[in-house]
Amino acid sequence: MKLFDLKNKTAIVTGALGLLGKEHCKALSYAGANVIVCDLDRNKCEKYAARLKTKSIGCYLDVSDEYSIKESRDIILDEFGHIDILVNNAAINDMFENPKTSFEKSKFENYPFEMWEKSLSVNLTGVFKCCQIIGTEMSRKKKGSIINIASTYGIVAPNQDLYKKQNGQQAFYKPPAYSATKGAIISFTKYLAAYWGNTGIRVNALSPGGVDNNQDQYFKDNYAQRTPLKRMAKPTDYHGGIIFLASDASSYMTGANLVIDGGWTIW
Repeated sequence: MKLFDLKNKTAIVTGALGLLGKEHCKALSYAGANVIVCDLDRNKCEKYAARLKTKSIGCYLDVSDEYSIKESRDIILDEFGHIDILVNNAAINDMFENPKTSFEKSKFENYPFEMWEKSLSVNLTGVFKCCQIIGTEMSRKKKGSIINIASTYGIVAPNQDLYKKQNGQQAFYKPPAYSATKGAIISFTKYLAAYWGNTGIRVNALSPGGVDNNQDQYFKDNYAQRTPLKRMAKPTDYHGGIIFLASDASSYMTGANLVIDGGWTIW
């Protein structure tokens, strides 16, 4: 079990206040890491960090702002002296909150270009900036693990039938930006793994499947029907994957995409 031990390691999680971001923080803390909870609300980050088992701090970090990333890096180095793990979790997953307009607005033909650009800025460029700024610090230490959170929709296309109600009505369409950016993350992960391969930095992706988060019942039923394990993921289902990729248990693994999806992508 020592292979999974993260004691005295310092881990950064971006988008840490999201559904899975919180779980990633918990998992890393369970394994012994000191966790930097990073998101757009400093106060909430600090409150969540105080709930973790290990010495952890909350930090404001906007992945689309280079200055914000550098400032966070400096705060972390002043506090802990080193950065060992980076989990690039921050991402935009387009939501169409108005049911009266969601069907038309989510169609590719009508998808707003500004939503496309915003997703690229956060989901892809944000990961690039965090890897460049924080990964460079890791390269000086000749050791580190970067985990880029991708998605099954970066591997296969969205099944738009999931978003059909029981009466056959299409509620909305999964928009294009999420799939495009998550697919790019997998490719970028391979690039960095090759580039930093001789520096002691490992770079891997984790592709989670759909997570149960109080979605409409028709959607959960559709998802379960198309998944070999016949259910959506629980938020805790990714604890093991995060600890594995962050720790020496995966010491000979880089450039890989760890898929944890209940078998979703086998069909």
